[in-house]
Amino acid sequence: MRNPVMAASGTFGEEYRELVKEGALGAIVAKTITLKPRTGNPAPRVCETPSGMLNSIGLENKGVDYFLKNKLPALAKFKVPVVASIAGDDEDEFAELARRLKGRVEAIELNLSCPNIPRRSRTQYEIIAQDEEAIEKIVKAVRKATNLTIITKLSPNVTDIAKMAKAAEDAGSDAVSLVNTFLGMAVDIETKKPKLGNVTGGLSGPAIKPLALRTVWSAYNKVRIPIIGIGGIMDWRDAIEFILCGATAVQVGTANFVNPKAPSEIITGIKGYLRKNKIGNINELIGRIEVKNDRGK
Repeated sequence: MRNPVMAASGTFGEEYRELVKEGALGAIVAKTITLKPRTGNPAPRVCETPSGMLNSIGLENKGVDYFLKNKLPALAKFKVPVVASIAGDDEDEFAELARRLKGRVEAIELNLSCPNIPRRSRTQYEIIAQDEEAIEKIVKAVRKATNLTIITKLSPNVTDIAKMAKAAEDAGSDAVSLVNTFLGMAVDIETKKPKLGNVTGGLSGPAIKPLALRTVWSAYNKVRIPIIGIGGIMDWRDAIEFILCGATAVQVGTANFVNPKAPSEIITGIKGYLRKNKIGNINELIGRIEVKNDRGK
């Protein structure tokens, strides 16, 4: 990538092309796709919350074939690496998606952590990324199916995020994305009903940044593969915080809804910070937060 700033899945599309210079971004992560079309969750699907927003889209999409024919050509016009975000019900679906995408994109992000698509486990509904064995099984299956770069997107709705990141690393993932949204809900006190049709949804935006930073720092002390930081990044200062905590790159999501030029402005701000502090390579900042940890940094 030309720089460490990526557009997060589901927050950036071909309509932004007029607002972003060609080749400016580090990469674009496309909206999550599945093998077959999904209708998504019932409306309302989005609501604003203090310092953030809740969404419960439910991975609505028209399937992988539609993506390859209609969406990918438009994203390719940005002249930056395109990362396909994929989701499935089991390892076979993930592997099949990986095979279909081989040679068509630069990398795939395994969305194991959407809080709006629970799966049936032995005893209860849970997010795939809450199950260490499921993470390993899916990553291994995808690794066998493709030589594309694999990024595993994990959930913060777990007890030990570092443990889950290590499971992804051991199974063959090339990087991890930390983190997806936090599970939350909002209530309309006039109607006495949830504000989302699905009752709960994923919380994103500035409200989750301190929590997301902690997940990156925790995983950085556990894994050796690159970490992509996500969660409440609204400006270049936020991005620098994630890099100092151990992120190699960052994804900008909710900020795109507020300011479509946010990724470009963050890139400019990072360059200015590097010049001001006479830093020749941004990689010098990775994990350089001054705390004692297992990596001796």
